[in-house]
Amino acid sequence: MNYPAGWEKAVKNKAKKGIKNPSARDYPGPNAVSEKETKNMMNFSKINNFNMTISLHSQGQEIYWSYGDKKIPKAYEIGKKFEQVSGYKLTKPEYNSSFAGYKDWYINEFGKPGYTIEIGKGEEGKSLKLENAEKIYKEIEEIFFIALEECGE
Repeated sequence: MNYPAGWEKAVKNKAKKGIKNPSARDYPGPNAVSEKETKNMMNFSKINNFNMTISLHSQGQEIYWSYGDKKIPKAYEIGKKFEQVSGYKLTKPEYNSSFAGYKDWYINEFGKPGYTIEIGKGEEGKSLKLENAEKIYKEIEEIFFIALEECGE
């Protein structure tokens, strides 16, 4: 949540929620790319030149596929395939959550499809239960086969 893709907007959105300092979640950092993990993921992506990225988050059973007004060829159509096989809803993130994520940076940087999949569904504010891992995997496993087919050269 510290990528250089609308990072300034993320800071403003989080500040409105009272998130201005390091916390358990949603803190965008003191500046874009200030975190080692962010730098490493950016470098890893640049070195490997992936055709698509899929980030798994929890929870919500939603698939986020866009960033701002970027028009990425086939991104929506691939996302619809993901939706069909998983039963998860293909949607755009809420405005207050739609900046500075890895998917956002990837789409902005490479102009290729990027997705954040909010896996599973549990109780608000609580982690998903480990005993549901197999069920959740079965919900999303076909997504990976579709992604491999779509990325084939």
